[in-house]
Amino acid sequence: MEHRLDDVIALFDGLFADTYATRLVRGGDEPLYRPADADCPYHRVIFARGFYASALHEISHWCIAGARRRQQEDYGYWYLPDGRDAEQQRAFEAVEVAPQALESLFAAAAGRDFHVSVDNLGEVAVDREAFQARVAARAARYLEEGLPRRAAAFREALTAYYRQGQSLGAAIARGRAMLAPAALPA
Repeated sequence: MEHRLDDVIALFDGLFADTYATRLVRGGDEPLYRPADADCPYHRVIFARGFYASALHEISHWCIAGARRRQQEDYGYWYLPDGRDAEQQRAFEAVEVAPQALESLFAAAAGRDFHVSVDNLGEVAVDREAFQARVAARAARYLEEGLPRRAAAFREALTAYYRQGQSLGAAIARGRAMLAPAALPA
């Protein structure tokens, strides 16, 4: 199946535009989360350069962020660009394990390959395999213990659309059923 950005946007917006006043938006060079403000009545999960993997990654961050963090630009997190030192890289990887684990589950649901991102082209040696193992272990733990409600709903919609061949509308309905208060713990 072809993986069109319009489809992943439609799935996300179909699930969360009305329920969480949040939309998925194509962006420029850098991803960003922007809460609603005087100029825009909805929250925006902005992914980089129209990349499908970036969309899944930014959605994973949004699915983890709590209500308070979703009121802050980029959820109030720090970010250091390429060139981090060893300590900064360890801190980066520590906060990236959970979102990349969700991203891997989203990619699998959509029938796409997943590649961890250590996101550092600097001089520091990065143990990509060790990070990949931590991400895989966290993904397995999510599968065993359950995903956060929004992540479970999005994964359900991806699975229904990409793996089961359901229409966008039917896939969104399947995901929305997961958002019902009795469906999962918050």
